[in-house]
Amino acid sequence: MPISDYYRRLREKIGTQRIFSPSVVAVIPDAEGRVLFVQGTGEDSWGLPAGAIELGETPAEAVMREVFEETGLRVVPTQVLGVFGGSAFRHTYPDGNQVEYTITVFSCKIQGGLLEPVDGEVQAFHWFDPIALPPMQFPYPPDLFTRGEGQPALF
Repeated sequence: MPISDYYRRLREKIGTQRIFSPSVVAVIPDAEGRVLFVQGTGEDSWGLPAGAIELGETPAEAVMREVFEETGLRVVPTQVLGVFGGSAFRHTYPDGNQVEYTITVFSCKIQGGLLEPVDGEVQAFHWFDPIALPPMQFPYPPDLFTRGEGQPALF
């Protein structure tokens, strides 16, 4: 879903001014260690499956929901890889809405599903080698994509 009822109602009250948005991102490796990236509908750039945490959701529930909505895959989060925020994680959408994200990044394991767009937000998928990733919107540290289980989270 492009915008939840909660954020739509909030935007009706405050307009386009910057808001904090607690959000989640999924790093989903395949059997060869490549990472799944998505291309938003109408966009040229690539990003990770991601989205806002809805009222009443835990971050883990949100990442599972967002991944399914964008990719059709059912995943289980296995580890928090890091938590990021601050001015480097600000974004202004084409409609002028401004947001500053606080992002919890999860490593996720695929449990099932078919890789296909579900909610219309994504037009394409690509698996990238973690040492040859596309340019990203936010400055995630490169080793975020090569971290093994049990390594401490990045902040």
